[in-house]
Amino acid sequence: MENFLVSARKYRPALFDSVVGQSHITNTLKNAIKSKHLAQAFLFCGPRGVGKTTCARILAKTINCTNLTAEGEACGECTSCLAFQKNSSVNVYELDAASNNSVDDIRNLVEQVRYPPTSGQKKVYIIDEVHMLSNSAFNAFLKTLEEPPSYAIFILATTEKHKIIPTILSRCQIFDFKRIETDDIAQHLASIATREGIQAEPEALELIARKADGGLRDALSLFDLVSTFSGDGRITYSATIDNLHILDYDYYFKITDALLAQDSSRAVLVFNEILRKGFDAHLFVAGLGEHLRNLLMCKDPQTVSLLSVSGKAKERYQLQAQAATSGFLLNALNLMNQCDLAYKNSKHPTLLVELHLFKMAHLPSLIAQKKN
Repeated sequence: MENFLVSARKYRPALFDSVVGQSHITNTLKNAIKSKHLAQAFLFCGPRGVGKTTCARILAKTINCTNLTAEGEACGECTSCLAFQKNSSVNVYELDAASNNSVDDIRNLVEQVRYPPTSGQKKVYIIDEVHMLSNSAFNAFLKTLEEPPSYAIFILATTEKHKIIPTILSRCQIFDFKRIETDDIAQHLASIATREGIQAEPEALELIARKADGGLRDALSLFDLVSTFSGDGRITYSATIDNLHILDYDYYFKITDALLAQDSSRAVLVFNEILRKGFDAHLFVAGLGEHLRNLLMCKDPQTVSLLSVSGKAKERYQLQAQAATSGFLLNALNLMNQCDLAYKNSKHPTLLVELHLFKMAHLPSLIAQKKN
């Protein structure tokens, strides 16, 4: 049986241009390589799964490439590139600081730095999860990081920049990786689905992208999960909702329609249906708050672009926003915020949510009375 390779590894970028959503960093690194203005220590920081280690490996590969392209990318064909791709490069060292965080581990690394490369121009040291190093390990690393040999380059990666001591930060060129946009993740998933021969509904891919919260690795893991769950080479919106146990935003439209119609009974019944399906009431509160926020964004053409939803969903938001006044949405948002803050301390959380739904259902009449 053929070994299954997860999408996060199978489609791991090999060039700067194939990195998703971090063009501000990849362009800077390519320019630095082309102009030969490379720093001797880099710090890549940002959330998990956004491409820090991937960019570190691409940079390490490109630095020693003997036949760079005009765009500053590795050729992938020279001896150095081939050795790197086979994980046999003698010029690239990777250290996982999460499991090798003692002062002895760093001393062994520093000892290796003393020896120049036998082939190639640079020796590249990638230290992942660098914030896990002990204080004594950081101190043992300081001198080498401040005055490294001309042939040594250090690339540090971390998800927790604030845990790194200032003396290390001051010796590094810092690159802040951002969370990847939902649209970028959805487009990348669509291209992978095409290459894998999977028929995927755009709404399903957008749902996976939103669930990943800016992390491409998480999105690819969810994509693998949903595609395995389907079993027929198709990824549908309904199957994605069932598999990932996500609350369908259609419920929020139903609740809001009931609130605008001042039908508190219908709103409470829909909420009760959500609870019967096993969803957490606090999750519902957060989701309804986000829904109301999206409706408020639709009230102004300038803020519609802030909605990270598909085209069909955006049309539906705009249609419902026309039926709601800004006063209703602001007051309803305020009530949802109060409910969210009070939820953890409530002994009857379901009653608390129902009470706020009743209050929101009476908002249209209260606003009309104030106008009169």
